[in-house]
Amino acid sequence: MRKSRNVRRRSVAAEAVVERVDGGLAELIPDPDRARAWTLLIDGAPQSHVDLDDPAYLSFEYQRRLGHVIDLVAPPGKPVHAVHLGGGALTLARYVAATRPRSTQQVVERDATLVQLVRRELPLDPNARIRVRSADARDGLAKVPDAWADLVIADVFSGARTPAHLTSTEFLDDVRRALKPDGVYAANLADGPPLTHLRGQIATSGARFGELALVADPAVLRGKRFGNAVLVASDRPLPLAELTRRAASDPHPGRVEHGKALTDFTGGAVPVTDLAAVASPAPPPAVFR
Repeated sequence: MRKSRNVRRRSVAAEAVVERVDGGLAELIPDPDRARAWTLLIDGAPQSHVDLDDPAYLSFEYQRRLGHVIDLVAPPGKPVHAVHLGGGALTLARYVAATRPRSTQQVVERDATLVQLVRRELPLDPNARIRVRSADARDGLAKVPDAWADLVIADVFSGARTPAHLTSTEFLDDVRRALKPDGVYAANLADGPPLTHLRGQIATSGARFGELALVADPAVLRGKRFGNAVLVASDRPLPLAELTRRAASDPHPGRVEHGKALTDFTGGAVPVTDLAAVASPAPPPAVFR
């Protein structure tokens, strides 16, 4: 018990780090319950949670769901080539490095000042094979070699909205180019009632990939509240049974939709092209209170 109290004292004593970055006001808030864990906020919106002592710990609901995808993209522990569009505090890149040692990863994060802050305050394991490029996500993706990636994760937000140019079929064409033939694409999407953006993104991915699954809180799927959904796409069969089991056993259980049920959920939405693309909707102010 003494060790637990000491850990808590160290956490409480840690001070928040607040700096202006390219994307707004960044805050690194210490986690009072974990000795070397921090939450990153940008303009008050939670972006990432990192535990430097346990990088395999995923606190945020949507990151846990992306973690399930990472776990299932290849046999346990097998190194992979991963591309992360959007870096934040590099939570998921750290997770891959911890759970799949010797993986090679590329992170594309537009906010160079944020990258500097995260590298300074939340340093990466020097043995992790993680390359961070400060660039627009689509520009950075264009530099990934053809058929290089086992996994591409899109988790890009600007002002709490996904930029329009990362929502189109043309964007997914480049994702497919960078993926190996059996590679997996996973995207963190945010939407609220009437779920127009989410339905359009499912239709867009369905126009480019043969297999889809969606993981989300049932209340979000019913259009009861604003929230995150993780869309998974591939041309190979997805591990639906295990993904469903893991999502259902999370602290905040999620539901997996696929097949006809997912097609029906789109409600006739059509794929989004560059010409028609718009940013995802802004979350209501009450979401982050």
